[in-house]
Amino acid sequence: MEQQSVIRVRERLALLGARGEVRRLDDSARTAKEAADALGIEVGQIASSLIFLADGEPVLVIASGGHRVDTQMLAAILDVAVIGKASADDVRAATSFAIGGVAPVGHPEPLRTIVDIALSRFDEVWAAGGHPHYVFPTSYEELLRITGGEAAEVGA
Repeated sequence: MEQQSVIRVRERLALLGARGEVRRLDDSARTAKEAADALGIEVGQIASSLIFLADGEPVLVIASGGHRVDTQMLAAILDVAVIGKASADDVRAATSFAIGGVAPVGHPEPLRTIVDIALSRFDEVWAAGGHPHYVFPTSYEELLRITGGEAAEVGA
């Protein structure tokens, strides 16, 4: 039986007119490397949904799997004093997903979202589908559209 979180992502993607279908992987895609290996693609094509706390407020950063988010750059983009990595409880509270399966859509409340411009190098990128074994294909442009995200350079 499919997880409720995956069903929620699938329904939200359909509502938003996203082109890609959520699919199950045999192996876990908890990390960008695991996902890339399972899909046979470059790690940079993985759109990792990460939650940070910006002056205590959750922010979604969709980063290329090949990048490490630079928190000083992120603080400047968001015009905040303090950026911290969210705890597992913070992530679940903000997104309703567990770490390793955080989708870019389907959250209880809209989140301010930053989308890594490094993802624009690829025609196709892959994001988590609400569970560590589920992913879906999308594009940089579609990620910006379905998340209402802001394009920015977030790291190297």
